[in-house]
Amino acid sequence: MPTRLILIAHAPTAATRRAAFADDEALEPLRTRLEEKERFDRLFVAPERRARETAAAFGWSATIDDELRDLEAGAWRSKSFDALLTEAPESVMAWTSDPEFQPPGGESVQLLLLRIGPWIDRQRQESGRVGAIAHPAILRAAIVAALGAPTELFWRIDAGPLARLELRSDGRRWTLRSLTVAG
Repeated sequence: MPTRLILIAHAPTAATRRAAFADDEALEPLRTRLEEKERFDRLFVAPERRARETAAAFGWSATIDDELRDLEAGAWRSKSFDALLTEAPESVMAWTSDPEFQPPGGESVQLLLLRIGPWIDRQRQESGRVGAIAHPAILRAAIVAALGAPTELFWRIDAGPLARLELRSDGRRWTLRSLTVAG
């Protein structure tokens, strides 16, 4: 059975604008209502406020799915990337090069993939048109998991606020249809 999976990263927040690790924050004010013409058989949203507010900006009512939660930054939450490069450069370098490295109280990329891989496989097994509002890290993880790519490629995928990923499956395997990066 064919499956079409559309993952959309949440809209911009103050943290994404200043390259910081987000806390559970609101979106920046949107000038217009967001539009997506796709119809879905199932529609999910990550539990964080920024994802739920993005779904609302599309005018969607979606099921909250905890497995779509953002990559946990732990003690790095609310800190800018630049500040962490000054404060703990070795840790930042380890985090962006070693898929098993976990920031203090955080989650590794490897653990994220262990969460997202089975999630996208379940969507393939159920088939139909599936949509989800999540986070850039979730889109990156979905690409790596769907293609069976090496985990090290996670950080080499460019996905930011409002990026849109489309994966398709014939019931056996995923194909990357498109990745559109906003702005």
